[in-house]
Amino acid sequence: MRVVRAHGACLQPEENMELQNFEKKRKALTGSFRTLLKTKPALRKQSIKLSWSNWGFGIEPLETTARRLNRYGVEWIELHGNRYGSDLGYRTRETLKTLKRFNLRVAGVCGMFGPSNDLSSNSGIIRQNAIDYIRRQLDLCHDTGGTYLLVVPGAVGRPTACDSSEFERSVETLRLVADEFIKARVRGAVEPIRSAEVSFVHTFEDARRYIQAVNHPGIRHINGDVYHMQVEESNIADTLFQAGDRVINLHLADSNRCALGDGSLDIDAIIMALYCTGYTQGNRFATPEPLGPGGDPYPAMFGKPSAALLDQLVATSVKYWRARETAVKQC
Repeated sequence: MRVVRAHGACLQPEENMELQNFEKKRKALTGSFRTLLKTKPALRKQSIKLSWSNWGFGIEPLETTARRLNRYGVEWIELHGNRYGSDLGYRTRETLKTLKRFNLRVAGVCGMFGPSNDLSSNSGIIRQNAIDYIRRQLDLCHDTGGTYLLVVPGAVGRPTACDSSEFERSVETLRLVADEFIKARVRGAVEPIRSAEVSFVHTFEDARRYIQAVNHPGIRHINGDVYHMQVEESNIADTLFQAGDRVINLHLADSNRCALGDGSLDIDAIIMALYCTGYTQGNRFATPEPLGPGGDPYPAMFGKPSAALLDQLVATSVKYWRARETAVKQC
């Protein structure tokens, strides 16, 4: 196959070759993006807010994490939702003091939902744990200036359904605490996760149906994750484009769940789709979360990672994302 050589994101197959289906969608997206830049040239000087999700850094002290993110030019952080009890997790004053030293602001809080705090559990005790957990993370998010709390409808690490009523129980349980999202001025963002890790809500369409069932203004948004989307969506960029302003945070990792640029993910298309949905405006974030390949990643939150590896993950991902964002705007 002979390909016409072009600069950066404008690489296109020769015109007399029939495009593959995904190429047709990319071509349409590129057209929409170019039209957007022509009608709104100021976008060329804007950029997407780049955050970083720190729960994959394990037991590393927040000061070490903040120093690293500052070193590589990251200005936002998605805090690990680690208030697992009244005596556990980030303390507001110390957290803000540390983040301020390194010019970091809180984008939001990554809620961690496992078998012990499962919104969909058939155990009332566990569902109460989920409610209490959400309340503590809402306090953390509000007090540190975060704008969203990530919610997973079912337990991560339990891909097999416990019965046929998980969806309904999860909706009922989340609705009980939904008013408190409004009081805390925190947006609830539902995350679809691949079927290898959770038993339901795997796609953006699943998330929309779940949000519709909850039917509450505090729970209106979606937290995407491109790693899960590779498996569950037919086309990542097109899904983001169609979702519009419902997406307020997007977890990023390359196709191998490693640093951006280390795999085969079409990052240019993702960036174009985000721009087309107004992603540079308001509190909407692109948030790397490269956890590495494998199954349930939750054990990483309690591990002791290699500082050198984390340095490489952040440096590589930030540099590559910003280079591609610059490239697409020059197209």
